[in-house]
Amino acid sequence: MNKALLFCLLVGFSIEGFSQETTIETTTIESNFKTQNKGKFYFYWGWNKAQYTYSDLSFKGDDYDFTLYDVAAEDRQTPWDAGVYLNPGSITIPQTVARIGYYFNDHWNISVGVDHMKYVMVSQQRATIDGYIDLDEPLSEFNGIYDNAPIYIDEDFLQFEHTDGLNYVNFEISRVDNLGDYFKWDSKKIQVNILEAFGAGILYPKTNSTLLSKERYDDFHVSGFGVSFKGGVNLTFFDHFFVQGEIKTGYINMSDIRTTTSTADSASQDFFFFQRNISFGYIFQLVK
Repeated sequence: MNKALLFCLLVGFSIEGFSQETTIETTTIESNFKTQNKGKFYFYWGWNKAQYTYSDLSFKGDDYDFTLYDVAAEDRQTPWDAGVYLNPGSITIPQTVARIGYYFNDHWNISVGVDHMKYVMVSQQRATIDGYIDLDEPLSEFNGIYDNAPIYIDEDFLQFEHTDGLNYVNFEISRVDNLGDYFKWDSKKIQVNILEAFGAGILYPKTNSTLLSKERYDDFHVSGFGVSFKGGVNLTFFDHFFVQGEIKTGYINMSDIRTTTSTADSASQDFFFFQRNISFGYIFQLVK
């Protein structure tokens, strides 16, 4: 009887000790998978390709007030050339994205950046015009009262683009999740992160516009606001270097676009945009 009791006690203590050891080991292993981003900074630089919905373009001045409906536009991609894309002296020529951010939580970060898109109204397109034009000679060929009339837009009537560029300066708040934290794989050499973000900011375009043969205005000007959402995948190597692919969409409203050298002349428009971005960056922690 005493031998049987002693045997049971020994087995019980062994099982308990093994269970505690296994729990400690499991906790240690699981803790190794936990991504710790809080307090880290990051920055990246990359390029974008953009698409835009049709837009209603409204123009106002001392001698005209009209709207062009359903105007088409496209971006302007710079052909690949390493001397352009990788040259710091020509960084604003391609369509670019740049951002710097800070993790205030292991999963959440705030950032500020610029989406340098380019918006070019398609030349020689048909649209609908509503309003009036009452110009002095020699531009009176465009004069008239228009009531949803068809019009052919050519360079004599209007050239309109934000090509240096359609600059969306915005703040974002992002959620980032390392899949390794959930699937329990070692993420020291490579992390696969899923990210989602909401952003808002201002439009600071440099609009190149030639309207009704008037002298063009081509300078930077705060023209409106934008909001955006994005999702993407981030691959981080050795805890520091990363490549990030994003799909981004948003709404832009520009109610105060400068079109000529006269402050009496202005334009307005709003539209949705869709972006595909690729960027390269670095993440680091200043103080642990």
